Amino acid sequence: QAQLVASGGDSVQTGGSLRLSCTGPRDPKSIYCLGWFRQVPEKEREEVAIIYTGSGITAYGASVQGRFTVSRDKDTNMLYLQMNNLEPSDTAMYYCAADLGGNCHAGATALRYRGQGTQVTVAS
Repeated sequence: QAQLVASGGDSVQTGGSLRLSCTGPRDPKSIYCLGWFRQVPEKEREEVAIIYTGSGITAYGASVQGRFTVSRDKDTNMLYLQMNNLEPSDTAMYYCAADLGGNCHAGATALRYRGQGTQVTVAS
């Protein structure tokens, strides 16, 4: 089973930047995609970003497109989320996730393996 640990969450001002990190799964060769989603209390999970491990293809949720960048370091087995021009609406718990392939097409919110979250708070 994949074990994922997210970190890097913090409180920042509007317009600021943060970089989230996620330690990758123990068996990275079996992982087909990795991603990030976020959630605020009493709301649905929201798609943030996904990256396919083989092709490197990425996709983003509409609300973060152009501001966030997902990347992966194969050598260190780390997943990153660079977040720029942060807005108060970005405030949420951010989770990293992974899948062997079956759920990748459905986006990061559907990936089967998820780590604990890291809190991002953006003050206006």
